[in-house]
Amino acid sequence: MVSRLLAAALLVVATPVWGGQPHQFCLSCHPAHYEDRGRCSDCHRGNPSSDRKNIAHSGLRAGKYACFTLGDTAQIKEGQLLMDQLACRRCHVSAGRGNRLAVSLDSSAVRKTAGELASSIRHPVANMPNFSLEEEQITMLVNTILAGAQGRKTTTTAPVRVHFNTSGKKSVDIFSTKCGSCHRILSERSGALGTGDIGPNLSGILSENYPKTFRNGELWNRANLKLWLKNPREIRPWARMQPVILTEKEMKELESIIVISSDPNM
Repeated sequence: MVSRLLAAALLVVATPVWGGQPHQFCLSCHPAHYEDRGRCSDCHRGNPSSDRKNIAHSGLRAGKYACFTLGDTAQIKEGQLLMDQLACRRCHVSAGRGNRLAVSLDSSAVRKTAGELASSIRHPVANMPNFSLEEEQITMLVNTILAGAQGRKTTTTAPVRVHFNTSGKKSVDIFSTKCGSCHRILSERSGALGTGDIGPNLSGILSENYPKTFRNGELWNRANLKLWLKNPREIRPWARMQPVILTEKEMKELESIIVISSDPNM
């Protein structure tokens, strides 16, 4: 008798009520929109098979973070431009492209809620640049991250393991002693280095994902880096940085720190 009642209950839950779609309890509280795009959860996640709010709203995606589901919108295009301007891929993989110095944004889009992604941009972790973005820009970036992650397999490859110096002792590597007072970097070999925020974050500087800021839209490479260190004002007359004189041995050590062997684009 109990088994028959259970089977009947399951049949009621699974019975389509319109258009071949199972009943969505979301519509008991929220008006339907974009019905041609499928179920509520296709855009907003959540659990439409329950009328208990804590279950129905589990992992819910707010409407402003679901714009990417509408296709190639102006917001997504602006978000892609912003991602390129901020050079997010110098550390992260997004839409299958980028360096693995930090967690993959494609994987994060699956594991994290949209709100958590927004919070991580709004309140960056140690050694991630604080871009001080407006809320509208953060919303664009979250939509762009979610759009880029669609249809991609979650990678099982771990990002570079980052070690932070908590001993209080001053690091003696070449980057920390020659560059670290003004710059920061995430490196494969030594993790997070540098304490300065005066100059730009140099993570991934020798990869194609770093901004083309050397001269006339050129990428940074070993040769250009040597020229810059020798005399920054010869490259950019208004540069405030002083020359950094390195021996050949020191230059090789610096390159070994900043090069990214795991860059899939190299």
